[in-house]
Amino acid sequence: MTTEHRRSHRKRAHQAIQVNNAITGQQIGHVGNLSSDGMLLISNRQLPDDSLFQFSFHLPNSHTAHVHQLEVGVHEQWCETANVPGLYWTGFRIIDISPEDFDVLNNWVMSPGGQFD
Repeated sequence: MTTEHRRSHRKRAHQAIQVNNAITGQQIGHVGNLSSDGMLLISNRQLPDDSLFQFSFHLPNSHTAHVHQLEVGVHEQWCETANVPGLYWTGFRIIDISPEDFDVLNNWVMSPGGQFD
């Protein structure tokens, strides 16, 4: 039996949310799930251990057509090969986020619908 160590509920992304390196603009992967303090990134390359990134992504609002661009500083916690060949799952802890972006992210995570991990 696996022991759960997460501090917050994570909500699966029910649609593709592309994640970019905010500094280079390069696409890094897409969101697997999000919480108010972390994220699972699905990518086609393994990212360096213990690395820091500045990510940006557009978070859709399930009640309106509005999309909010978030920018977060993240710290890589772990990486493993996904069940699909050529893909990697990487867990990140959010270490920097503006108060406005935090509110948007937290509201998205806590909104009804979707699936929690």
